[in-house]
Amino acid sequence: MSGPVPLGDQAAVPSRIATVSLHTSPLDQPGTGDAGGLNVYVVEVARRMAERGVAVDVFTRATKPSLPAVVELAPGVNVRHVHAGPYGRLDKNTLAEHLCPFIFGMMRTEAQAEPGHYDLVHGHYWLSGKAGVVAARRWGVPMVQSMHTMARVKNAALAEGDSPEPEDRVRGEDQLVRQADRLIANTEDEALQLSDFYGARPEQLHTIPPGVDLDTFSPGSRAEALERIGLHRDTHLLLFVGRVQRLKAPDVLIRAAAELLEQEPSLRDRLVVGVVGGLSGGGMHEPRMLTDLARSLGVADVVRLEPPQDRRRLADFYRAATVTVVPSYSESFGLVAVESQACGTPVVAARVGGLSTAVSDRVSGVLVDGHDPRHYAAELHRLIREPAWHARLAEAAPEHAATLSWSRTVDDLLDVYRSALTPRALPLAEAACR
Repeated sequence: MSGPVPLGDQAAVPSRIATVSLHTSPLDQPGTGDAGGLNVYVVEVARRMAERGVAVDVFTRATKPSLPAVVELAPGVNVRHVHAGPYGRLDKNTLAEHLCPFIFGMMRTEAQAEPGHYDLVHGHYWLSGKAGVVAARRWGVPMVQSMHTMARVKNAALAEGDSPEPEDRVRGEDQLVRQADRLIANTEDEALQLSDFYGARPEQLHTIPPGVDLDTFSPGSRAEALERIGLHRDTHLLLFVGRVQRLKAPDVLIRAAAELLEQEPSLRDRLVVGVVGGLSGGGMHEPRMLTDLARSLGVADVVRLEPPQDRRRLADFYRAATVTVVPSYSESFGLVAVESQACGTPVVAARVGGLSTAVSDRVSGVLVDGHDPRHYAAELHRLIREPAWHARLAEAAPEHAATLSWSRTVDDLLDVYRSALTPRALPLAEAACR
């Protein structure tokens, strides 16, 4: 669902992009706090843009006074720390109060360079977009926006006990959709949500799926991977990877494991439920949610909680798993699902948002309607008890993941950037504040 613009032979190519990731730094470890798939996206795209000769400056908020003003992430990619508001990690709902000093920091950086230093601004998440659209207006360049998640979509699918996104965010996203020159959706489903929930115009929308690092995330011996992460070779590892919060629903996996053991107690000696990730969002206020739940269900002995892992270690967790479970209530894409499949491990995921694109149902994994633990337990049981079914999905999983490469993502983004830099059918982004 996109509005293609004829590029022609003389289509402009950006030389330097200002990428805005205000609330979370690309230097942060994904899987804890506010760091997740967005961080991976920003890093992977920036690196590959630089390899194609497009320099990238990533603007993010400084969380410590000791942070260097500029950190080179890769050749051609600089992370610029902007001092805005108190140091430390702030709740995303309070960050809007510190937009002005963040914007001023971006302006100062550009003012110290030659005129026309940046050709384009790309914002990630709504707060970044609010800052980015002001900078784009000031510099006279196009504004491209990736939402990643949206308040109205999240509020329509809240987990029990979770808090809705604030109205300020809803209004901010409404305004941003009107102001952006181009909107990048991860999937056709997200493009429809931008249109249906926010009134995005067809000529703004471009659907570009994220990718996966196929060099890091690749198939390997499950038995050897199990040993490397400290488990016996005959273990059935049911894996959850991601931020620990109600939205991501790791509790659904623990409840499903309890159902599974009730159906077949003989699995207990070989079953491990692995949760790899750190507390985030509302989970920060209930740090014992999973341990208390596991204890109450009588499965504390099979639950293993692990902190976020570096990429190569994470790949071993995926390879070691019998299945990766992604039971989220809302996902704009579901990068975990693609990484798992790239490692040859099938996925059982909720049929929500971008997971319908990330997982090929009954080919590379299984999509489940709703969040009833019994339904997840049934699919997990089948994957454990039917080796031929598991092998079929495991064989197709890397093939499906290979269709989602970062190189393809960057190629498509460059096409959108070029279209935005040609004489535009859309007006230049309006100011964020009037």
